Amino acid sequence: MNVVLFGPPGAGKGTQAALLHEHLGLAHFSTGEEFRRHIASESALGQRIRSIVESGELVPDDIVLEVVERALDDPMYARGVVFDGFPRTLEQARSLDHMLSTRGRSIGIVLTIEVPEDELVRRMLQRGRSDDTEQVIRERLRVYEQRTAPVLDYYAQQGKLRRIAGDAPIEDVHRAIVLAIESLTTKEKLSNHS
Repeated sequence: MNVVLFGPPGAGKGTQAALLHEHLGLAHFSTGEEFRRHIASESALGQRIRSIVESGELVPDDIVLEVVERALDDPMYARGVVFDGFPRTLEQARSLDHMLSTRGRSIGIVLTIEVPEDELVRRMLQRGRSDDTEQVIRERLRVYEQRTAPVLDYYAQQGKLRRIAGDAPIEDVHRAIVLAIESLTTKEKLSNHS
């Protein structure tokens, strides 16, 4: 089972990905973690990522996709993955579908955790980060909406998108996510028997 977990900053993606790893044994793939791993290894790829990150730029698609491609060859991801914060662009989504299909796999479900904007702002202001002003947070949320809308549409057209209400206690959000995944796996089992 390969799952894509979407949600704006502050929606709780990282928390939910960790819970899915704990309860369903799905490996948690975070581009940020993978970037840090490559940087720490001081490989040629890691050095390229470091110079981009240090310049404040976004890591370009070709490098992000190279990182994902390498990760998918790791046996740790063979039983299923929760992609957290990836894919972020339509190009990345299409490339991910291609990478998985060459391995006989596919994205099973895309879950988008939806939280009202004012609640997201409140959560992020509570983090107490010096660069998290309300104006900066609202701009980040606006950019998130602009960038991810086409990706969500792409998965909606494939019938893979499920919306999860994220303004509930962590356990309730987790339960809704697990139910969405279980309903999908039940459907798959039924269609395989028919």
